[in-house]
Amino acid sequence: MRPTVRSLPRSWRRSAPAALALAALTLTQAPVTAAPANPGGHCERLTEVRVPGAQHQRSACLDELTTAGTIASGHTDPADWAGLTPKDLAVPSGVPGIQIDGYFPDTSTTNTNHGWGHDAQFVVRLPDRWNGGLVVAGTPGNREQYANDRAVTDWVLSRGYAYAATDKGNTGLAFYRDGRTPGDAVAEWNDRLTQLTRAARATVARRYDRPPSHTLVTGMSNGGYLVRWQLENHPELYDGGVDWEGTLWRSDGPTLLDFLPEALRTYPVYAAGGEGAGKARQALHAAGFPVGSEFLWPYHHKVYWDLTQRVYREELDPGYDGPTEAGTPFCATGTPACDADYDYASRPAEVTRAVKKIGLTGRIGKPLITLHGTLDVLLPISQDSDVYARMVRQTGRGHLHRYYRIEGGTHTDALADTYPDRLRPLTPCHRTAFTALEVWLESGQRPPASRTVGLPAGTDPETLANSCSL
Repeated sequence: MRPTVRSLPRSWRRSAPAALALAALTLTQAPVTAAPANPGGHCERLTEVRVPGAQHQRSACLDELTTAGTIASGHTDPADWAGLTPKDLAVPSGVPGIQIDGYFPDTSTTNTNHGWGHDAQFVVRLPDRWNGGLVVAGTPGNREQYANDRAVTDWVLSRGYAYAATDKGNTGLAFYRDGRTPGDAVAEWNDRLTQLTRAARATVARRYDRPPSHTLVTGMSNGGYLVRWQLENHPELYDGGVDWEGTLWRSDGPTLLDFLPEALRTYPVYAAGGEGAGKARQALHAAGFPVGSEFLWPYHHKVYWDLTQRVYREELDPGYDGPTEAGTPFCATGTPACDADYDYASRPAEVTRAVKKIGLTGRIGKPLITLHGTLDVLLPISQDSDVYARMVRQTGRGHLHRYYRIEGGTHTDALADTYPDRLRPLTPCHRTAFTALEVWLESGQRPPASRTVGLPAGTDPETLANSCSL
């Protein structure tokens, strides 16, 4: 049910007039002060609160639910979120409560957290001081359930939200082995987030004696794709969402299966220099890789482009390379079944059907804010969120969407530490967008118009890591 102004926390209602008076929304680091929703003591109902449908779960009463405490207590895994946030990002603290770790029934075993060797793992965090809301998320890439802990979880917990995240049902670089037919592994991601959302809402109701007054969905990269899919297919479960550079899947493209092969074919020619370098550079720009992003190309060629193309092509088109699994790394164009020569448009109809199985339509049913960096060279903005924003408008849902193109942002925020004079982190912009969504849901007043958000001149990296105006 969509929340009314009365149903939302008092802290939201008090702040709305001032926030809406601003021409732009600016992030502040001060957390929302939430009145105890169920004043009965630290970790009340620890032994009673259960996640319905879980095959296995265990609860812990923690003095600190954020990474300020969970690293030391063993209730997060820093490897899950390595490389996703800038080094100067502030870490909030002072959030005691309950953490529930567990898993739903599943047949795959790639997630080894807790020594379980079992997929469909989840984490649920229930702060003692609750603001009435629930935030749910899937993970970026093929990471496990703690991947959002530094970028998203710490901050929403400090604002009083309950939080739940899923590993999406399969993890790791060989995720494509899960499922019976092409596209099944990615399709399971959507099902697992739906499953967790329903279970987390029931868990919250049991802990606090009432259901959440608002349920928000968020995530980055593959997690952002899940936000889009959920708001298109299960809007009844959510009040709104924030999509952080979500992956675009649509059967008629563009998708990464279109632009990554071009990068693999053309980048080596560009990197070699000589007469063909200029033409190769132009071809990369035409494929969607932004002008001015050239300094990021060597790293992405080495780390992301080849691997990403091969594993997602294997998931959606395993027949391309026959019995070979996920192709040949860094193969030269012209060699048999080389991913540098992959041509999605010429592939059989069953490949199109596999992509359609996980495809997006733009028909969102609840408010959505999208943000994407203009220097993203893993999912170039012109081939991804620019396209998705058009899809939303073409389906007549533009009134439910705001889209912010963040100048100088790239796909992973740790790169802003490597290039502080050229890049800005997106984490604080995600927080500003999240705050804008709160105001939108409370008052019905939409956030600032969709636009490109310029990179402030002369701002030091620590400030950029912790503030952003839309």
